[in-house]
Amino acid sequence: QVQLQESGGGLVQAGGSLRLSCAASGRTFSNYAVGWFRQAPGKEREFVAAISWTGSGTSLADSVKGRFTISRDNAKTTVYLQMNSLKPEDTAVYYCAATMAWLVTTGDYPYWGQGTQVTVSS
Repeated sequence: QVQLQESGGGLVQAGGSLRLSCAASGRTFSNYAVGWFRQAPGKEREFVAAISWTGSGTSLADSVKGRFTISRDNAKTTVYLQMNSLKPEDTAVYYCAATMAWLVTTGDYPYWGQGTQVTVSS
């Protein structure tokens, strides 16, 4: 079991950067893979990025590849999503999720945070 809380969202101009954090509590955090998803108004939730238990395995959606980076600090029980070169189409509520599987890029995660709003102005 793990509880997740996102933070770091906000308003940024196009081309700017934000760093989202997903803080975890509960049972051993290092045993969980973590994914980031986002949902824009009127759209379905989509996969953004994921990172394995050890951090050695990562996956990024094509839409954010080269701009976003996912990382984790198990000592701080936190996963980060560094978002650079932000575009208006990145505007969405961003969610982190955790699973005991190795690496999951679908929405099949048993644990989810409440989300944090990211708004990119043009």
